Amino acid sequence: MDKRTPWIITLLLVATFITPQAFAATSIKVIASFSVIEDLVKRVAGDDISITTIVPVGDDVHRWELTPPNVLAVEEADIVFYNGHGLEPWIRHVEAMANETLTLMALAESANYAPLTIPVGQHKGNPDPHMWMDPKGAAAYIEVITHTLSVRYPDKAAAFQARAVQAREALALLDQQIQERLEGIPQTNRILTTSEAAFGYFAHAYGFEYAAIWGLGSETLGSAQAMEIMSKRLTDKRPPALFYESTTPYIHMDALAREAGLTLAGPLYVDTLSDTDGPAYNYPAMLRHNAELLHEALGGARAEE
Repeated sequence: MDKRTPWIITLLLVATFITPQAFAATSIKVIASFSVIEDLVKRVAGDDISITTIVPVGDDVHRWELTPPNVLAVEEADIVFYNGHGLEPWIRHVEAMANETLTLMALAESANYAPLTIPVGQHKGNPDPHMWMDPKGAAAYIEVITHTLSVRYPDKAAAFQARAVQAREALALLDQQIQERLEGIPQTNRILTTSEAAFGYFAHAYGFEYAAIWGLGSETLGSAQAMEIMSKRLTDKRPPALFYESTTPYIHMDALAREAGLTLAGPLYVDTLSDTDGPAYNYPAMLRHNAELLHEALGGARAEE
C-alpha cells in the first residue's frame, strides 16, 4: 500500500463531516494551487467557470498542507492548475487522489518559456519555478491555461481565446510600464537581494544583479552557512537596500541589514497576492508594487527630476 493512502483516507473521512450541504451547493470545477495562478486563470476563464484556490492569500505555498475542504474541492474538480517545478511539494497528495477524469496541469512545466535555474541552496541547479515573475512568463502561462480550458470546455473556447488575447495585451503593457519605472534606478544600484531566490526571472527581465539567502521556501531557511555566505557578499557589494518577502520571516534579512548597516525594505510579493485591500490585490498590482518598492529603496529618479 502507498504510504500516502492512510493520510488521504483520513482527510476524506474528516471532509465528509464538514458541512456537506455547503459543498453540494457550489459548482467548483477548476482549482488553482495559489492566488497568483488563480488570478491568471480568471483572466481567461472569466465568469464562465467557478474557481477555487488551495492555498489562501497570505499563506506560504511551499509549506502548505492539504485540508479537508481542499480534498473535497479536488474530488469535485475537472482541472487542477498548479505551477510545478517543485513549487508545491504537497501536489503529490493531489496526484495520489486524482482519477482518470481530473486534468492536472503544471503551468511552468508546460509553458513555452525557457527556465532559469535556482542559483543557491538545496535545490541549486534545478529549474526555478517562479516564471510568473516576468510578465512574459505569465503570458506563457496564459497560453497553457487557454489551451487546457478550451480542450476541456470546447463550447466556451471562443470566449477563452478572446480573453486570452486581452490578457496577453495587458501583460505586454504591464511589462513596458515596469521597465519604464525601473529605468531610473542607477546602474550601480541595480542589486536585488532577497531571502528566497524567487526573483531570478524578474531580475533577468529588468537588468538587476541578483542574490538570495536560500533557494526555495520549502528548504531550511537562513542556515548559519547561508547567512555567512550572504554576509560576505554584502561586505563586497554594499547594495543600497535589502528586501524581504511577504511570506518569509524578515528576521534573517533584518539581521543582515543590521550587521552591514543597510536599509531593510519590504515586503515584496511573489508567492502570494495580498488581500483585496492590500498593495498586491492582483497580478499587475503585485508587480507594480514590487517595482515601486525597488524604485524607492534603490534610489530611482524622482518624477520632478
